[in-house]
Amino acid sequence: MRKIILIALSINLIFASCNKDGMKVKTKAPVAEKQPTKLEKHGDVREDNYFWMRLTDAQKNAEVKDEQTQKVYDYLTSENNYFEKVTEKTKNLQEVIFEEIKGKIKEDDASVPYKENGYFYITRYEKGDQYPIYSRKKESLDATEEILFDVNEEAKGHDYFQLGGLNIAPNNKLAAFAIDTVSRRQYTIQIKDLTTNEIYQDKIENTTGGSVWANDNKTLFYAKKDPVTLRSSQIFKHTLGTDAAEDVLVFEEKDETFGTFVTKSKSKKYIVIGSYNTVSTEYQVLNADTPDGTFRIIQPRERDLEYDIAHYRDHFYIRTNKDGATNFKLMKTPENKTSKENWVDVIPHREDTLFEDFSIFKEFIVLEERNEGLTKIRIKRWDGTDDYYMPFDEETYSASVYSNPDFDTDILRYSYNSMTTPSSVIDFNVKDKTKDIKKEQEVLGGTFNKDNYISKRIWVPARDGKKIALSIVYHKDTEINENTPILQYAYGSYGYTISDGFSISRLSLLDRGFIFALAHIRGSQYLGRDWYEDGKMLRKKNTFNDFIDCSKYLIDNKYTSPAHLYAMGGSAGGLLMGAVINMNPELYNGVIAAVPFVDVISTMLDDSIPLTTGEYDEWGNPNNKEYYDYIKSYSPYDQVSAKAYPNMLVTTGLHDSQVQYWEPAKWVAKLREFKTDDNLLLLHTNMETGHGGASGRFDSLKETAEEYAFFLMLEGRLEN
Repeated sequence: MRKIILIALSINLIFASCNKDGMKVKTKAPVAEKQPTKLEKHGDVREDNYFWMRLTDAQKNAEVKDEQTQKVYDYLTSENNYFEKVTEKTKNLQEVIFEEIKGKIKEDDASVPYKENGYFYITRYEKGDQYPIYSRKKESLDATEEILFDVNEEAKGHDYFQLGGLNIAPNNKLAAFAIDTVSRRQYTIQIKDLTTNEIYQDKIENTTGGSVWANDNKTLFYAKKDPVTLRSSQIFKHTLGTDAAEDVLVFEEKDETFGTFVTKSKSKKYIVIGSYNTVSTEYQVLNADTPDGTFRIIQPRERDLEYDIAHYRDHFYIRTNKDGATNFKLMKTPENKTSKENWVDVIPHREDTLFEDFSIFKEFIVLEERNEGLTKIRIKRWDGTDDYYMPFDEETYSASVYSNPDFDTDILRYSYNSMTTPSSVIDFNVKDKTKDIKKEQEVLGGTFNKDNYISKRIWVPARDGKKIALSIVYHKDTEINENTPILQYAYGSYGYTISDGFSISRLSLLDRGFIFALAHIRGSQYLGRDWYEDGKMLRKKNTFNDFIDCSKYLIDNKYTSPAHLYAMGGSAGGLLMGAVINMNPELYNGVIAAVPFVDVISTMLDDSIPLTTGEYDEWGNPNNKEYYDYIKSYSPYDQVSAKAYPNMLVTTGLHDSQVQYWEPAKWVAKLREFKTDDNLLLLHTNMETGHGGASGRFDSLKETAEEYAFFLMLEGRLEN
């Protein structure tokens, strides 16, 4: 049977295109070499024909490539060449869409300034620049601008460049910053003297990028990564002007299922070390005035006990799931009596409301809650004189509280947008309840009118009786019927909720007659913590079933048809794509799987791969046979079989630290081996980037245009 399939594939994997003279030429898809590798666990033997595609960082970084490395590079290059040839006819459309999106974006844009420790800080872009300029002004916005970093200058000579972790010392004279030029999220921390613009010799490598100044302006705490697994595992203390090799290890997270980080309380009193995994957390604090002191634990870690802390006056305020508070509640404890037996309720647990976050100010506290899928912002004064929710009018929207570094203020800064309303940054006066819109996102070009678009939520019945929210947006002139193209998107893992927000780039699809549908499937926390718990571990298939049920609803109710339904997801959302096309490939005409996590069994059995050990409580540990069998039953790579698959575009980055490039590469090779259709199957590997794609703002728009052009090509819509 396998031979018959391969013969059919050799015929089907030929795609007709045209050369410059209009003559038809034939482009043959790459066929990856098969080198069978037997993988055994729990008595189960899997044969992986493409295991050889896996390279170590040392192999990738070597100046002279060994034979295996060259073979992998040659294969990825051949796939990229095939992608370019097949999509050549979309290049004009890609350029049109790119210029269209770019033309709607204000290029010489700037953030709303925020004030901290006597300075207004601003992030701005100049016309034509790929990267931001970070600046500040002392005391007044009329003061002379001081350029902290022009990232465009810093990025010269690099194919990828990311500046992060910008952290100003309490004396305002020093800035710690971090650089990644590989896109593997391994940052090098350096220090700049803001009075002289000198970059000090201090150089700290292989960090998360984040750092925290002690109040002495010379001690810097930071988190370092394991060089192999990239797990954030150690907190070090660096003294300004010393060799990083002399840095003091202040904490090591020895539990391989945990990561660690360091931050500073908003009150500036404490340096805070956090340890976390999927189901538990632990915090330690140190007075920021005594950086050579000893950290003390707030509450020792316990399995299934999660908590976050914030310091205010003589108490720590704690968001926690203690006492079975599935949706979390707010508690507090005396500053010097912090173990859990001292915690008392401030805001109790509610079955219908997820307590997501909180921000502390001198006179009031702000709580971010989610009820019936929508974010609610609640303001409660410490003296009890006021407790109210901010009003939002649209049926579905996204609202979020900014970091608000100013502690002693009556102004709360937040953002608001919806699928039809561009984003605004708003200052809300909690005393008189007035709003000051500091900035509205501009949509240039003179053609955008929010009233031309319609958004709504549909509640889709799932196969087990639950209701799934499906948020859709479309142009008011779009006719909804079986021929309407729909792009259905979702993520559905880690409890991460994608809110219903505005997208300038998405207008290019909506204006061409597409409906965009965002499925709030299980695995997110859209409907509370239980919505997440019901879409992980041994209930992970609910995530996939929900997405499929939404697709079937759209088809059954004549919003579209399988010939015009498209799906897209990235990372764990790419796993979603892989699962649903194995389960119900007939529902979709085309799928984009971006940096997809598709070789779940092999990855979760390999604790040398970044993220693996910390994710046992998300997917299950396949060293346990029950989890092994369950994961294998949906793992996209393991479940590829002889069937017809939709048209597909799979993207990845060679330096991806979150989902290694070989997962999508192997998946595409195996799909080519088994698929019985003549639909497109394309793999595009960015040889310069990692999980987040291109670093420049315009380069990332080109990737979006490339994706949109793929869908429009499948619709037969190559005209502009």
